[in-house]
Amino acid sequence: MLEKITGTFSNIVKTISGKSTITEKNIEETVEQIKMALLEADVNLRVVRRFVNATVEEAKGEKVLRSVNPGQQFVKIIYDRIVKLLGDEKKDLNLKGTDTQSVILLAGLQGAGKTTAAHKLAFRLKKDGRKPLLVACDLVRPAAVEQLKTLGEKIGVTVYSEDGAKDGVKVSKNGVAFAKKNGFDTVIIDTAGRLQIDEDMMKELSAIKKECDVIETILVADAMTGQNAVDIAKSFDEQTGLTGIILTKFDSDARGGAALSLKTIIDKPVYFIGTGEKTEDLEPFHPDRIASRILGMGDIVSLVEKAQETVDEQEARRLEEKMARNDFTLDDMLDQFDRVNKMGSLSSIMEMIPGLAGQIDESRLDMSGMKHQKAIIQAMTKKERKNYLIIGPSRRKRIAKGSGTSVAEVNKLLKQFEKTRLTMKKLSRNKGMQAKLMQGMGMFK
Repeated sequence: MLEKITGTFSNIVKTISGKSTITEKNIEETVEQIKMALLEADVNLRVVRRFVNATVEEAKGEKVLRSVNPGQQFVKIIYDRIVKLLGDEKKDLNLKGTDTQSVILLAGLQGAGKTTAAHKLAFRLKKDGRKPLLVACDLVRPAAVEQLKTLGEKIGVTVYSEDGAKDGVKVSKNGVAFAKKNGFDTVIIDTAGRLQIDEDMMKELSAIKKECDVIETILVADAMTGQNAVDIAKSFDEQTGLTGIILTKFDSDARGGAALSLKTIIDKPVYFIGTGEKTEDLEPFHPDRIASRILGMGDIVSLVEKAQETVDEQEARRLEEKMARNDFTLDDMLDQFDRVNKMGSLSSIMEMIPGLAGQIDESRLDMSGMKHQKAIIQAMTKKERKNYLIIGPSRRKRIAKGSGTSVAEVNKLLKQFEKTRLTMKKLSRNKGMQAKLMQGMGMFK
């Protein structure tokens, strides 16, 4: 995500942070590069002008020119300004307590991903201990109701719908009444979108807000549309009064124009970003973390949080005991591959590591390597996974054929496995190092 702007800003930061002295000329040249980077990222022109003027004004002050580390001080100013553009700090949904009811209205144009976002949001709220109800009010798009029902069933969340219904306002009102009667504390209303903003859509949204005592009106916008997403958000806000935004397809957004413009233009927070196709790929929007990624500084906090979500303390203890007994098997290795896969793509993990963001050519990453290794292990018998020493030449040939790989790849995996076991054996003898490693990997909460 944000590959293009991250690559440009990373180079700017590398150049300026190493300077022992900063002149007004340095500042002007750097700010000009930043201005071009923001315009190429499809950031709103008014936003770019404000950013540039504020950065120049602050950078030319005594704080930078007479600082002990002027280059680093200048980078800090750029970072703070980007954080401010993105919204200063993370904003949470303004929901009531679980003893009462909160109604969330999702709005947006057709194709922005409202229905998918609705089920992802319901999944996240359910994980947080709430009892959500999805209400199917998109009666315009064919099969929208059936899609929401399927997605709701997938995550174990009830979907309220009415067969043959024509009136979205009536369905939403009945859905809220159903929620009250059955103890649902959060109602998420999936509304109809159009290919463009029109009067009928806005009338329906306004009527639903009035009838259902809506507490959050959230625009679901496609991050990849850049400046267009900002214009759409402005129109929706003027006519319906938005409280926040969900940016979908953020993982595919190489530019970042929408994220960097929204807060300044409509003064509404981005609550969540869509970072993939999986149900769990809806992440809270942290302005400071996104700013770090844009500047190529990585995002270690998010990386550790992802690790914590995939490994609990009990699993970590079990792994520690296996390490101590030198009993790590190929099945355990397969488990590790699955956990890494749950954290996201290799490129998304790398962009969270300081120094790698914006510097890795995704086309050069061997994304198939882990798949091949998994296929090799899965082609083995239970006995072979438990004791790799019995895997001789004939077995290796059979495993290569069964996994669609080569004997050389099987040999490479087994050598890698032996090295892993040896490292773990050494690690098990050093409790202090072991604890630090596991904490660093996010294995202990």
